[in-house]
Amino acid sequence: MRILTDKDLGRYSLAGRTVAVLGYGNQGEAQARNLAESGVDVVVGLRPGSSSLERAAGTGLAVDDDRAACARGDVVALMIPDEAMPTYVADVIAPTIRDGAAILFAHGFPIRFGGVQLPEGVDVIMVAPMGPGLRLRELYVEGSGLPASFAIERDVTGRARETALAYAKAIGCGRIGLFETTFADETEIDLFSEQAVLVGGVTRLIEAGFKTLVDAGYDPELAYLECLYELDLTVNLIRRYGIAGMRERISRTALFGDLTRGDLVIGQESRDGMRAILRSVRDGTFAREFLDDDREGGRELRRRLEETLGRTIEKVGKDLASVAHPAEEDRGD
Repeated sequence: MRILTDKDLGRYSLAGRTVAVLGYGNQGEAQARNLAESGVDVVVGLRPGSSSLERAAGTGLAVDDDRAACARGDVVALMIPDEAMPTYVADVIAPTIRDGAAILFAHGFPIRFGGVQLPEGVDVIMVAPMGPGLRLRELYVEGSGLPASFAIERDVTGRARETALAYAKAIGCGRIGLFETTFADETEIDLFSEQAVLVGGVTRLIEAGFKTLVDAGYDPELAYLECLYELDLTVNLIRRYGIAGMRERISRTALFGDLTRGDLVIGQESRDGMRAILRSVRDGTFAREFLDDDREGGRELRRRLEETLGRTIEKVGKDLASVAHPAEEDRGD
């Protein structure tokens, strides 16, 4: 796979074009501010009475009603929750977007599984930063960025790929690397990685390690710090140097334990579970369950979340908040 960076994107620009960023959560704010600071003409589109209105206006960005912003946009970047996309596109985007404009998604889910009915006469593209908006913004300010994948679903103007690359460059992702994919592949890989590794897998691993130590009589605070706090140190080493590079930088006891004991934790049963997760992603089972639960008001999501809040690990984490996880503002995706 060819990796594109800013040195490959010299001719790509959004100059003379207006980007309407609809939604101002974690990704919406980060992308709107990065675009503006890259010299792009940006307007943030919000529903009347939105709680984000004051915050968006306070950054100096132009803010307008979402329908009016959509009508102004040469590129309309949808930064709203996946589950809200079908209704939002039908009610707000389709009646107002101009022919020849581009609809930009930050995730392929609404097209792959969400049932979005796209208006005719517009390009459909995706730029998906590989990380939360908060980090995208932090790295941009530091002069760096996040890698991103991009995809072209529909190209009616002949400029869709150029638009996607120019947008990715403007939010800072070209500083690191851009990977071309499809809406379907991005969605399936993203959902699988979240469920099996990045969120579902890692939280269960932390909780299982913590519970094993506490059940054996060890101090809960020390168990929490060892199983959760130090995880960040290992992840940072892996991110900077890769798995092999991390192994070169840890103690010999840690290395020996890694190579001789890791398969006891992630063995055949775990790999079978991962294959089952991937099947449920690819065949749409997960998407149907997620969207069905959303239509029912998120009852299953709330029930399962409430189950986690009373666990010992959460109580210990609250007591150790200033050490283990300093509070950071998080506005979601």
